[in-house]
Amino acid sequence: MFGSQKPAGQAAPGGMGGGMGQAQMDPNAQLAAAEQEMEMVTDMFARLGDLCYKKCLIQRYSDEELTKAESVCTDRCVAKYFQVNRDVSEKLAKLSQANQ
Repeated sequence: MFGSQKPAGQAAPGGMGGGMGQAQMDPNAQLAAAEQEMEMVTDMFARLGDLCYKKCLIQRYSDEELTKAESVCTDRCVAKYFQVNRDVSEKLAKLSQANQ
């Protein structure tokens, strides 16, 4: 639905893909971390959908398909959202490493 641009997947610092070394965590801590990450991802996609919907989609539904303008706007909105999210995550990771 969001078009042809697909942002590169990247695990958040400390998330499922890295960080604290989940092999060393007990199963309850792993489950809690996975649940927290799932909540964060769900929240992020909900905010992304709401933001880009309000910004890009015409509220008068005259056609069942997205217009070219709506599609381009949505592609750009999603790409910008993921770029900012990645930039902020990298900045926070650097700050966290500098403080350790």
